[in-house]
Amino acid sequence: MPPLFVAEISSNHNQDIDRCLRFVDVAAAIGCGAVKFQLFTVADLFAPEILAASARHRARRAYELPVSFLPAIAGRCRQRGVLFGCTPFSLAAVEQLAGYVDFLKIASYELLWPPLGAACAATGLPVMLATGLADLAEVAGAVENLRRAGCPEPTLLHCVSAYPLPPGEANLAAIDSLRRAFGLPVGWSDHSRCPGVIHRAVHRFGAEVVELHLDLEGEGREYGAGHCWLPGELAECIRDVAAGLAADGDGIKACAPCEAPDRDWRADPHDGLRPLRRVRAGFTGDNGGAS
Repeated sequence: MPPLFVAEISSNHNQDIDRCLRFVDVAAAIGCGAVKFQLFTVADLFAPEILAASARHRARRAYELPVSFLPAIAGRCRQRGVLFGCTPFSLAAVEQLAGYVDFLKIASYELLWPPLGAACAATGLPVMLATGLADLAEVAGAVENLRRAGCPEPTLLHCVSAYPLPPGEANLAAIDSLRRAFGLPVGWSDHSRCPGVIHRAVHRFGAEVVELHLDLEGEGREYGAGHCWLPGELAECIRDVAAGLAADGDGIKACAPCEAPDRDWRADPHDGLRPLRRVRAGFTGDNGGAS
C-alpha cells in the first residue's frame, strides 16, 4: 500500500492566502494526500531573553501563518480531497486548530514538552510525532504522554533535524527500531531532497507516511536552505514510488501477460532454434509471429 505523502508547507506560504491555496492545489495535483502548515507566533517559540537579544529570531515574525487563513485553507483541502494537517507550537494554537484540521503534528523541537502532547491528544484528532533530535528514551516518554492523554496510536515520524540533511546521515534503519519499540505506524519526515532516500524509506523500511517540504517555485522563505522540493521533482518521486510498489506483483513465477506473445518464440528443445516447431509449421512470413 502506498504511503501517505504529506506536503509540508512550513513557512513557504509567505503570509499570502492565495499562495496558501495554490499550495493545496499543487499538492493535490502531484499526488500528495495531505498538506501541513505550522501555526505559531515567535513569542510561542523563543524565550523572551532570546528575542530581546536576537534580531534574527525576531525577524521570524514574517514566517507566522495568520490564524484568519485557517477556514479558507480547510475549505480548499476539502474541495481538493486532501487532508489538512498543522503543527501547533502553543496550547492556544491547539485550540485554534481543533475545528479545522484533520490531524495534528508535534514537531521534533517540542517533543520534550508534555503539555503540548497532552493537549493534542485531548482533541481526539490523529497525532503525528516527529522524533528528530531525540533518543529512544525521549521518544518513549512522549509516546507514553500521548497515550495517557487519550491518543493510543500516534504515528511516529523518524526524522533527522538538519536542513538540508546529508543522505548518508538519514539512518533510515531507525524506522524499524521505532516500529519494534512501540508497535506503532512509522513514517519518514524528509529534509534530504533526495529521491533515493524516499525510495529506500518506502521500499526497504515500509514508511507509512512520507512528509516532504514543498515550495512552489523557489520563492518561499525556506527554499534557500536546500531541503524543499519543487512540484515537478516531487511529482516524479511520488510517481516512481507508486510504480515501484505496483511492480511487486503476487510472487507467483509464471509467464506475465505482457510477455505471453513471445512465449512460443523460445528455442525448441529438440534443435535449439527459435520458435517452437509448432509455430514454424504455421509461419506465413513477417506478419505471422511476435518475434
